[in-house]
Amino acid sequence: MSGSTEKTATRSKIIKLADEFLATLSRERGASPHTLRAYERELHSFTAYLVQTFGAGVEVKRIEHQHIRAYLGTLYEKGLSKASAARSLAAIRSWFKWLAKGGYVEQSPAALVATPKLPKHLPRVPTIEQMNRAVDGAMDESAAWPERDRVIFELLYGCGIRNAELVGIDLKDIHWANEAILVRGKGRKERYVPLGDAAAQALRSYLPLRETRLLAAGKQAEALLLSARLRGNGRLTTRSVGRIVKALAIANGLPAEVHPHTLRHAFGTHMLEEGADLRAIQELLGHERLSTTQRYTQLAVGQVAEVYDRTHPRAK
Repeated sequence: MSGSTEKTATRSKIIKLADEFLATLSRERGASPHTLRAYERELHSFTAYLVQTFGAGVEVKRIEHQHIRAYLGTLYEKGLSKASAARSLAAIRSWFKWLAKGGYVEQSPAALVATPKLPKHLPRVPTIEQMNRAVDGAMDESAAWPERDRVIFELLYGCGIRNAELVGIDLKDIHWANEAILVRGKGRKERYVPLGDAAAQALRSYLPLRETRLLAAGKQAEALLLSARLRGNGRLTTRSVGRIVKALAIANGLPAEVHPHTLRHAFGTHMLEEGADLRAIQELLGHERLSTTQRYTQLAVGQVAEVYDRTHPRAK
């Protein structure tokens, strides 16, 4: 076997292990397409580095934590941020954990590599008053589908759901009798979120128009939220939701940087400010760990401190 052929074969073996892991991630863990694309990019970059650095004969069981640190160093040299390096390390850790479980390595060397320390940027969220004005404000009549857009705003802020969870809701997931909506979160985990009065009213205004559009187009659709032109299966995309939320935010006096996840942050922060139990917020948001929900305590304290610094005479 020639040197180049041997290198290709060995490289293929390394990539095959990465691809087997990605297949498992998709099949058994229900990872989102976005996560799969990110992991594929990170792992193929890492395996290419291993072959280039250590030669065609490199094996995964020979990789030490120093090698992973060296790879992260090359990412910094290319100008990548600590956040990018942390994402790459997360993919590598998951891969080596899978390799250890499958007996390809004795233990994961990635476990010995510390995650790059990231600056804590707490997202700014609109106040309760700002959100009420925005949600209660008039919809842009020039929009393609104002009634649908109000449902989007009401569900994102009123239920605290993720953008992907929103577009994944089917008509059958609305449980009117229980005043709840079934949503599918990360890893396809299902949970019910309460359907508030305002969101229910917005839905009742939207649903007859949804039915009329489908009948006119001679189509049927499972998705709750439909695109205006009913292309493909008619389901609205997360990208379209982002554009709609941004347009509505600007039209109603909210900052231009408001996006769907801002409304989710506002939901959690405002619930906490109004006295909701942290565990209840965790359940509503679908957070696996309470530590993730606890970020909202930082948000609330941070906003209180900001108000104090701006208004109290002894804070000057």
